[in-house]
Amino acid sequence: MNSLYQTSIKSLPLLGHGKVRDNYAVGDDKILIVTTDRLSAFDVVMNEPIPGKGMVLNQMSDFWFEKLGHIVPNHLTGVAPESVVAADEVEQVKGRAVVAKRLKPIMVEAVVRGYIIGSGWKDYQATGSICGIELPAGLRQAEKLPEPLFTPAAKADLGEHDENISFAEMESRIGAELAAKMRDVSIALYKAAADYAATRGIIIADTKFEFGLDENGVMHLMDEVLTADSSRFWPADSYAPDMSPPSFDKQFVRDYLETLTDWGKTAPAPALPAEVIAQTQAKYFEAIERLTGEKLKV
Repeated sequence: MNSLYQTSIKSLPLLGHGKVRDNYAVGDDKILIVTTDRLSAFDVVMNEPIPGKGMVLNQMSDFWFEKLGHIVPNHLTGVAPESVVAADEVEQVKGRAVVAKRLKPIMVEAVVRGYIIGSGWKDYQATGSICGIELPAGLRQAEKLPEPLFTPAAKADLGEHDENISFAEMESRIGAELAAKMRDVSIALYKAAADYAATRGIIIADTKFEFGLDENGVMHLMDEVLTADSSRFWPADSYAPDMSPPSFDKQFVRDYLETLTDWGKTAPAPALPAEVIAQTQAKYFEAIERLTGEKLKV
C-alpha cells in the first residue's frame, strides 16, 4: 500500500500542515482537508508514516458524519476531492480527503468521557474528581462512569499540549449559550455513537469533538469525528476494569515510546521499529472493519 507522509498539491493555495492533516483553500468558502499517514504521539509527529492510516481516519469520519448528521450540522459539502485538484494530484486525495465548509473554529475542544481512564484516571486518583467535577469514591480504573462527563480543553498551538479547563472557564471564553450547546450536543453525539459501537463489539471510552461556526453563526461539527485518533476504542470482548484495556489506535506506538528512557517526549521524534508500525497499522485496519462491517476502501 502506498503511504502519504506529506502532500505536495500545487493547484490549490496551501493553508497549512497540521499534525496529521494538510489543508488547502478551495475558493473563499471551502477547504480541502487531506488526511496523511503521519502519526503524532505525545504531541510529537513521528518520522515514519503508518501506511493507510489517513484513509482509515478519513473514511471513519465520513461514516460518523453521515450516521450522526441528524444531531448537528457538519462540515461536509458533498464535493468530490478529486474534482478540485489537478489530474496528476488525484492520487494524493483519493480515499483520504474531503472538501469541507470553511468554518470559524471554536477554540475549545469538546471532550466526552464515558469511562475513567488516561489523564482522567490520574486526576481522579489525585483529587477524587476529573477536571474539577467531583465523582463518587471507589471508582476503578477503566470503570464506566455513572454518566458521560463533558470536560472541555483549550486548544493549544501545534506541538503544545491542550489544557483542560473548567466549564466556567469555557463559558468565559466563548459565552454561556454556545458553551451549553457544545456540551449538550457533544454528549448526545457520544451517547448515539457509543450505543451504535456497542452493537459492533466496541466500547468508546472517550472522544473529543471540534466545532466551528458558519457565516450565520450556526454551529457545525468539523475536522474529524470518532476516529481511532480522536477516541479511545476498546474491544468489548476483552474489556475489564482495573486495567488499561487494549485499544484500536496508536497505543502500540505510545507503549513503545514509554519504554525509551532517553527520549523526553519532545521533538525530534525517535525512530519507530518496523514491527511497531505494522502492529499499529493492523489495529487501525481492524477498527474500521469492526466498526463499519466493511474493509478499508483503497
